[in-house]
Amino acid sequence: MNHKVPRDPISVRKPPLPGWRKQQRRGPDCRPPAARHVMRFRLASPGRRAPLAMGLGRCALLLPLVLVLVEAASAARSFGIDYANNCFLKDGAPFRYISGSIHYARVPAPSWKDRLLKMYMSGLNAVQVYVPWNYHEPLPGLFNFADDRDLEAFLDLTAQLGLLVILRPGPYICAEWEMGGLPAWLLWKPDIKLRSSDPDFLQAVDSWLDVLLPMIKPRLYHNGGNIISIKVENEYGSYYACDYDYLRHLLAAFRARLGAQVLLFTTDGNKEAALRCGTLQGLYATVDFGPGRNVTAAFAVQRLYEPKGPLVNSEYYTGWLDYWGQPHSSTDPELVASGLQDMLKLGASVNMYMFQGGTNFGYWSGADYKDKYKPVTTSYDYDAPLSEAGDPTPKLFAIRTVIGKFQPLPSGPMPPPTPKHAYGHLPLHRVSPVLRGRGQQPSGACPAPASCFGEMHELSSPCS
Repeated sequence: MNHKVPRDPISVRKPPLPGWRKQQRRGPDCRPPAARHVMRFRLASPGRRAPLAMGLGRCALLLPLVLVLVEAASAARSFGIDYANNCFLKDGAPFRYISGSIHYARVPAPSWKDRLLKMYMSGLNAVQVYVPWNYHEPLPGLFNFADDRDLEAFLDLTAQLGLLVILRPGPYICAEWEMGGLPAWLLWKPDIKLRSSDPDFLQAVDSWLDVLLPMIKPRLYHNGGNIISIKVENEYGSYYACDYDYLRHLLAAFRARLGAQVLLFTTDGNKEAALRCGTLQGLYATVDFGPGRNVTAAFAVQRLYEPKGPLVNSEYYTGWLDYWGQPHSSTDPELVASGLQDMLKLGASVNMYMFQGGTNFGYWSGADYKDKYKPVTTSYDYDAPLSEAGDPTPKLFAIRTVIGKFQPLPSGPMPPPTPKHAYGHLPLHRVSPVLRGRGQQPSGACPAPASCFGEMHELSSPCS
C-alpha cells in the first residue's frame, strides 16, 4: 500500500520513485479528514466479489444498531493504572504484562506469524513493537505500507494470536536502526535541530503522525483493539537537548490524535539523571535495565518519579547487539531467567528486549558513537530467546519455565525451528572499498569525517 500525502515538505520535494502511484479518487470521500491523508491500495483476491450496495434507507436503519453495539463493546474494555494498588487495570481487574520485543521491519512478512506464535507459546501475553518512520516515509509525503511494511497486517496477526501490543511509534526509536528511525530527508534542511521543538522538525513529525495515528486509533484497546499503551519518544533523558517543549508538543500531538483514554508512557535508563529530562507530567515513567542487577534498587529509580503505580521494566535486555569487528554478544540464559523471576516476584510488568532480533536488511542497520564510531552488523540476532532464524533457544525455554511459575502457559507444542536449506557456495567479488583509507569517506558523504561522526553521535548517543 503506497500513499502520497500532499503537504508542504520542509525542503525541496524530490520526484517519486518509479512504480509509486496515487490512487484516483472516484466520487465523494466520506472519510474523516485525518483518514483522507492516506490512500490505500489493495488488489482484489481472485474470485472475490465486491459487497452488494445497500440502499440508503437500509443503511439508516442499521447504523444506530451498529453504533450501539460498538459503544457497548468499547464501554466494557479499558486499560489504565491503579495508583492505589500499584498495578495496571485491564477491564477493571489487576493486570501484569509479560512481553517481548519484535521488530516487523527485521523479519520478512511471511515469517511474522511463525515468530509471533512462538512468542505466544513461550507464555507472553504482549509484544512490544517499534514503528520506524523512515521505513514508511522514504521521501516527504510519499508513504509505503505494503508487503514487509504492512504495519496493519502485522498488528492484525498479533490480535489473531491473542497478543496485546505495546506500541512505540517514536518519532525517534533508536533500536540500532538507521538514524534511529528518523528520515534522512530531514537533513535536507542543514540547520534543522532533530528531537527538539524546532518548528521545521515538529512540522515533519506532525505530518507523519497525521498519517500513522489514524491507523492506530481504532486498534487501541478501549476501541476494541489490542494496543494497550503507546510509548512517546525513546530514552529522551539520554539526549543532550533536554527540550521539555518538545515533549509537551508530542504529548499534545498524541492526545489530539488518539484521545484522552490511551495510556502514554516513557522509558529511560534507570539513572536519576536520565529520567530528569526524559519524563513529563502526563506520561507514565518507566525504566529499563538488564540482568545481573538488584531489581529492587533498579526499580527504586522509577519510584523517584512514579511513587505509585506499576513497576515496569520496558527493556529487560535478554542479550546485546553486535558491532562490526567485535565478537558476537551473548548473555547466560540462567542469568536472564533469574532476573526475570526476581522482577515478576515484585509484581512488575516486564518487556524483554529483544525476544526475537531478526536481520538488518539492506542498509537499515544503525550505529552508535561511544568514543568511536561503532556500526551495527547486518545480523540483529541479539542473542535473543528466538534466534535470528526464528529458532527457539535454551534461553527461551528457561524464560518459559519462569513464566509458568506466575501464570498458565498455553497448551500445545512449541512450533519447530524454521527449515534450513543448503544453497551451495556463492562467490563474492570485490567492487569497491567502503572507505578508501583511515579518515576518508566515499564521495557524496558529508564534508568531513568529524562532521559525519558528530552527526551520528547526535542521533545515536541515546542508545544504551
